[in-house]
Amino acid sequence: MERKRKEMEKPKSGLRLAMEELCLCSSGDAEEEQVQVKVQEQPRSSTMDLLSVSKQLIHVLDEIGPTLLVLRQDIQQNVQRLQDLHERDSSKYASLTAIVTEEVEQGTAKKNKSCTRAIIWLSRSISFSKYVMEKLLKNPESSLEEIVEEAYGCTLKPWHGWISSAAYKVAVKLIPEREVLIALLMGNCQDFEDLAEVTKMLTCAVQPLLEEIDSILAKHNLDKLKSS
Repeated sequence: MERKRKEMEKPKSGLRLAMEELCLCSSGDAEEEQVQVKVQEQPRSSTMDLLSVSKQLIHVLDEIGPTLLVLRQDIQQNVQRLQDLHERDSSKYASLTAIVTEEVEQGTAKKNKSCTRAIIWLSRSISFSKYVMEKLLKNPESSLEEIVEEAYGCTLKPWHGWISSAAYKVAVKLIPEREVLIALLMGNCQDFEDLAEVTKMLTCAVQPLLEEIDSILAKHNLDKLKSS
């Protein structure tokens, strides 16, 4: 209890708050979910979950600065496209499965401005960010540039065309030192242990959502769709 009280008293940076909000968006409040189960309400909207996580990721990238501007812009465009569809009929498009299934049936899933593509790239962007955070904490001997290179190679590069790859090569030159990024992530009066704890929460929170998206895309043979 004492540790929890002290944690609440610590001032937090906008970045730290955004990271914690991101965790909450994915995992939800435990007590609230228990109540929902008891009254047999409808299951959580996976579309809203993806939108919430992606919007919080944008806030995190805003705090970091212009380094990953290309990634931020891509996320924002995909969020807007998916959000516009959801707002047209929030009940019909509450699940990502419903969105992908409809576009597959209409033959539009692979088109450049489809919501299926938005879902694919939002998922890959979240996977990239998750990978960076995990390696940042697990590999203290690696530079941030090395970590980002590895994360990019595993999550985004296989699906990028030459234009996207060229944009990445420009962005990677602006990456700060790992100490600078860690300082931004921790904020004022925070410590590395706090950051590790929040990162672990974040990883656990978003993993089920990523697995759901992977399953949907694999079912329709869309998991290997590349950028045009």
